[in-house]
Amino acid sequence: MSAIDLPRARRLAFRVVLGQAGVTLLAGLLAWALSGERAGWSALAGGGIATARTLAMAVLVMGGTLAGNAGRALGAFYIGEALKLVIVAALFVVVLKVMRVAPLAMFGAFAATFLVYWIALLSALPAAGGAPRGA
Repeated sequence: MSAIDLPRARRLAFRVVLGQAGVTLLAGLLAWALSGERAGWSALAGGGIATARTLAMAVLVMGGTLAGNAGRALGAFYIGEALKLVIVAALFVVVLKVMRVAPLAMFGAFAATFLVYWIALLSALPAAGGAPRGA
C-alpha cells in the first residue's frame, strides 16, 4: 500500500484545471476562425462547462484537509463526483436555454478538455506507483 503525496496531487489537480482552460480558449479561437462567432462562443461554453466541473472537484477534494482521514477523503470524492454531474447537467441546460449554440463546436470542446485529464492521469500514474520514469 502506498500513501498519496497530497501536495503533489493538489498541484496536479489544479494543473489539469489550467490545462483545460487553455484547451478551452484554444478550441474557442479555432472554432471562431473556422466557423465564425457562434461556433467560437459555443466552444468556449462547452469547454467552460468541463473546466468548471473539474475545478469544482479539485476545490472540493483537494482544497480541504483530508490527509489522514480515509473515510472523509472517500466521502469527498463521492460528493465531488455527484457535484460534477449536477454542474454539467445544470450548465448544459443553462447554455442550451440562453445561447443558440453550434453543437459540434460545443461538444467538441467539451470532449477536448478530457484529453487534458487523461494525459495528466497517464503521465502521473508511473510516478504514483513508485516506478522511476523511463525505467
